[in-house]
Amino acid sequence: MNDHVNTVLGRLKTDQLGRTLIHEHVLIGMPGWFMDARQPAFKRSEAVKRVVDAFQELHGHGVRTVLDPCPMDLGRDVEICAEVSQKTGINLISTTGAYVEKMGIPYTLRDMEVEAITESFVKEIEVGVGDTGIRCGAIKVATGENVVSPYERKILTAAARASKITGVPLISHTEKATCGHDQIDIATGEGLTASSLIVGHSDGRDDPNYQKALAARGSYVGFDRFGLEEGIVPDTVRMENLMQLAKAGHRDRIMVSHDSVACLKGTAGGLDLDGMLKVYPNWRMTHLFENIFPQLKLMGMTDTDIDALVVENPRRYFEQAAAGCGSH
Repeated sequence: MNDHVNTVLGRLKTDQLGRTLIHEHVLIGMPGWFMDARQPAFKRSEAVKRVVDAFQELHGHGVRTVLDPCPMDLGRDVEICAEVSQKTGINLISTTGAYVEKMGIPYTLRDMEVEAITESFVKEIEVGVGDTGIRCGAIKVATGENVVSPYERKILTAAARASKITGVPLISHTEKATCGHDQIDIATGEGLTASSLIVGHSDGRDDPNYQKALAARGSYVGFDRFGLEEGIVPDTVRMENLMQLAKAGHRDRIMVSHDSVACLKGTAGGLDLDGMLKVYPNWRMTHLFENIFPQLKLMGMTDTDIDALVVENPRRYFEQAAAGCGSH
């Protein structure tokens, strides 16, 4: 069973994943968004149409699979994901797991023991989310800036243990590209191989040495916020650092994506989704194909290199995690 992945429509062989984006969001609900009485009512049909339109455009660029790393406490809706997948032909992989303590909803999990959290994650992977029967194919973990809180350490520990039991990989959020090594330490301390983890948002600061160090340990390195430039990192810097990492022999440890959001409940940083797109006009799922990959080719990448980033690396990531299932 090591060559299969849980998608929202059932199990899929890894060699059928095809061109894959590893960090894009169908729908996010900012924690507590419904407490802002000014927010318009959520209209499911309109949300689905918006997401379907975005994913059909992505399908036109040859993408066949998207990992949506939305954890339990960030508005995850696996049934909307299933509807989008059915209507667009894109395989969607949903995640279990939890978000950063400061920005998530930590109350319940903070009071649970590691063993209980592990059991909860395993249930969503092996049985499904609630009574939907939709099984998760990865585990989301997250840490705050510079320091891993005790709560985040507990979630990471439970996630690593659930990964060992089920063979699904971990995908992380980091704040300002910090704590990536802590994440690797916790995961490998529970017996996982470093290749079972994508250290997310590692492109969040201009630090090629940090990125190379993560790759050297065997983890996948997330260059997954292309298009999020203003006040974060210009894409020109991301591309330069990605090329440095590839030239240093770590091409096969690079994952690319945008961390885009097709539909947003509430606001992020005081902005609704349309407002965010005005600040970040390139923050959309097609940006890599329309702008970044052509530029990377001018910088020396080949079609084979691009295929490694969006086909071979995602496939290997799932296969390597599955291969470690139950190992000691």
